[in-house]
Amino acid sequence: MRFSRYEANGVAGLALEENGTLRGKALANLPTGGLEGALAAGELDGLGAILNEAPEIDRNEIKFLPPLPHPGKIICVGLNYSDHTTESRYEQPDYPTLFNRFDTSLVGHDQPLVKPSFSNSFDYEGEMVAIIGTGGRSISKDDALKHVAGYSVFNDGSVREYQFKSPQWTVGKTFDDTGGFGPAFVTADELPSGGSGLLLQTRLNGEVVQSATTADMIFSVADCIHIISEAITLAPGDIIVTGTPAGIGWAREPKLLMQHGDVCEVEIEGIGLLRNSIVEV
Repeated sequence: MRFSRYEANGVAGLALEENGTLRGKALANLPTGGLEGALAAGELDGLGAILNEAPEIDRNEIKFLPPLPHPGKIICVGLNYSDHTTESRYEQPDYPTLFNRFDTSLVGHDQPLVKPSFSNSFDYEGEMVAIIGTGGRSISKDDALKHVAGYSVFNDGSVREYQFKSPQWTVGKTFDDTGGFGPAFVTADELPSGGSGLLLQTRLNGEVVQSATTADMIFSVADCIHIISEAITLAPGDIIVTGTPAGIGWAREPKLLMQHGDVCEVEIEGIGLLRNSIVEV
């Protein structure tokens, strides 16, 4: 199943996509109130059945919103592709490089990412998101993928100047309105185990700037869930942003950074295409 959250005439709704057709209802008319409630109650199938009978909606008349607007945790994994670690001039760590984002940074498909006017270091990072369906602590690697409800697409827009002001990357990674997320939440049964082996490409103004397969991740989705849950209890609706491959603009000479008027796309095979324009504020 493919779910997308949207707004139409100022009202938030949830849609199910099948064969390119979107059928949706206002969140207030859904028994679970949306994806968060369905994940917590284990009712994704029931939610899908309800939306499958909903009226068809025109994607050109809606505003896409992040699939999950307020994840309890947004846990990001840095340096998870060896080629990106090399281009970033780091030693490859033997433990995931973890940092957080906050929900004020999330932006939906076809909505603008905001470049701060006081910095010229706004960079793209195409990434796959794993969405937790069943929570837990100290989850074994063998059981980890049973805790994944689905996957989505992310652009981890990074204000590099602020990222490197401190050894902790969080500030530069969580400016308001810098994290593209969506357009769809795709259930795990639609994809290969662990979301592995999917082509991931990032395009800036139509030019391919990142291209890799999710099989190249050093720490797989199962690894990440196992390792994170050793320390942190995961809950339904938490998201893990699994890292970016080589090709970032900061590592290029000359640097290739996102500017006002640019369009950045991140596409992951089987999951979808996330598009965001860039505005300077």
